[in-house]
Amino acid sequence: MDLKKVNAPVNTETYDRNKVDAPTQNIYEAISVISRRAEQINTDIRRELIDKLEEFATFNDSLEEVFENKEQIEVSKFYERLPKPHALAVQEWLNEKIYYRSVEEDSEGK
Repeated sequence: MDLKKVNAPVNTETYDRNKVDAPTQNIYEAISVISRRAEQINTDIRRELIDKLEEFATFNDSLEEVFENKEQIEVSKFYERLPKPHALAVQEWLNEKIYYRSVEEDSEGK
C-alpha cells in the first residue's frame, strides 16, 4: 500500500449505513470485515515505521547524550499525519478493494 497516495479522510466522517452494508446485507458482518482489514493495515504501518526508525537507532549506554535527528522527526511526523487504519479500511471497503467471502456460502456450494 502506498501511503502517500491514500485519499482516506483524516478526520471523523459519517458514512451511509446502506453503502457500508450493501455488499454483505449485514452491517455487523461488514464491520467485522472492515475491522479485520484495519488490523492488517495497522500491522503493516507499524512494521514499516519501526523499520524506518531502526535506521536512526543509536546503541549508547549513556542517557546523557540525546541527539535530535531532523530526518527521524520528519519520518515520525509523516506517520502521525496519516489517516487512521480504520479510515483506510473503510475507504477500501467502499471502493470495493477488499475481497471477502462468506463461509456459509462456501459450505453450501460444495
